[in-house]
Amino acid sequence: MTTVADAPVDPTVERRRAVQQAATASLRRRRLGSRVALGLCWACLAVAVVPLVAVVAYVVAKGLPAWNLDFFTHSTTPEGIAGGGVWNAIVGTVVITTIAIAVAVPLGLTVGLFLAESDGRPAAALRFTADVMTGIPSITIGIFGYIAIVRNFGYSGLAGSFAIGFVMLPVIVRAGETAFRGVPRSLNEAAMALGARRVVVPTALPGVITGVLLAIARGLGETAPLLLTILGNEYLQWNPTKPMESLPTLIYSYSQQPFADLVQVAWGAALLLVVVVLILSIGSRVLAGRLRKERR
Repeated sequence: MTTVADAPVDPTVERRRAVQQAATASLRRRRLGSRVALGLCWACLAVAVVPLVAVVAYVVAKGLPAWNLDFFTHSTTPEGIAGGGVWNAIVGTVVITTIAIAVAVPLGLTVGLFLAESDGRPAAALRFTADVMTGIPSITIGIFGYIAIVRNFGYSGLAGSFAIGFVMLPVIVRAGETAFRGVPRSLNEAAMALGARRVVVPTALPGVITGVLLAIARGLGETAPLLLTILGNEYLQWNPTKPMESLPTLIYSYSQQPFADLVQVAWGAALLLVVVVLILSIGSRVLAGRLRKERR
């Protein structure tokens, strides 16, 4: 008669028991390793955050005294004339960026959708081109804009929009491709019947919005392409076919002046640009998170 003790042992049970014993024996070591890794992560976060906080705090301390009503409502004035502001630079930045967005966003998302749905040689070539464009120095883009547009048609806001759109385009393409590839295969199959516009695009909207806003934030901070394309203008100019002023170029030119009031205006413009970029960066993540919650 076979007893319970003599019954054959299931190999699976034996392996499971051995794994449990090994896990129990190494529990203290693994917890220590986890704490060390977590501490290193927090240390790396501090190393990354401390310089950012220091830069933002310094810009706030330098630029906040320049903020008043005249700063936001008046155009720039020469040295010694009170009441100067950056209204002309704000208008130029908005006009140039809006035109760049109107061209780069539809084109970039269309290319991103194509790359997400295709894996052939044309898609690989476009993907490689977008990656190369992402790494091109902005000054090179400015030189290209100068040769292609300024030498033929003169300095203008449109030339600056071309350069900024060139900077934004690869970011939007890669972000759009990543967002569209994140759509489940079942929804992709449904899109073949209902249309990508009605299925794929709304599902990928959080990632698309994040990528677009980050691309806009990057375009707003570019200075080198604008230095070679828009020339600058101390007067208010709404016509994008004429030379225009922008916040980055104003900061660059005024920060080198020997006059304290112009340097103060440059610090105020720098603070304004930092605030806008931070709002876009943080807002993109908050908005994407809310959209993801609504989709669930």
